[in-house]
Amino acid sequence: MKRNDLNKKIVLGILFVFPLVVYLFFASGKNNFAKLPVLTAGVTEIRDLDSTNSIQFKDKITILGYWGGSLEEKQAEALNLNEKIYKRFYEFEDFQFVFLVNEAYTAEVDQLKNALREGVGTDLSKWNFVTVSKETMNKHFSSLKTPLELNGVGSTPFVFIIDKDANLRGRNDDEDQGTVFGFDARSVAQINKKMIDDVKVILAEYRLALKIYNTEREK
Repeated sequence: MKRNDLNKKIVLGILFVFPLVVYLFFASGKNNFAKLPVLTAGVTEIRDLDSTNSIQFKDKITILGYWGGSLEEKQAEALNLNEKIYKRFYEFEDFQFVFLVNEAYTAEVDQLKNALREGVGTDLSKWNFVTVSKETMNKHFSSLKTPLELNGVGSTPFVFIIDKDANLRGRNDDEDQGTVFGFDARSVAQINKKMIDDVKVILAEYRLALKIYNTEREK
């Protein structure tokens, strides 16, 4: 093959392959940095239902749960969330866990915290247990506007991602479930396969927004 013919083939190959590579790169980037959809806007702030509580969703990325019954029954779920989610993300400044607990089981909160600390001494400063009445718990849960339900004691194994504007975030095109409003804390597989990724997405979203804001300020 003549040198000129070889050069022409190389140039043509580059012209064909390069646009394809660029397309795949940006297509992949779109998937990795897509925003997590808002499923319910304006979830009720807890203090709007119970003025004695100061915990709020505004300006925080919150993992929200409803543990209305005995907390002894929630230890497995708590350990799953602590190991897979909390330890991975708690160092982000605006990240928090919030669990609504029936006021009748307040005494069990310290027992659960001790179980979480055992072995590794987890820093639980961003685990927030908010004691409320069963009525308040049901009212607050209804503001999520999901097809899920609390059981008879006001509890559910599902936890939810609430953004800094108090919106419920989740998936609306999941290949298995269609719309994912919350994540089953009993399932390590679901936490590993879906929840970790979704928390990463929303944290990346806010970090990117902050980076853009700081860049604009420096101009």
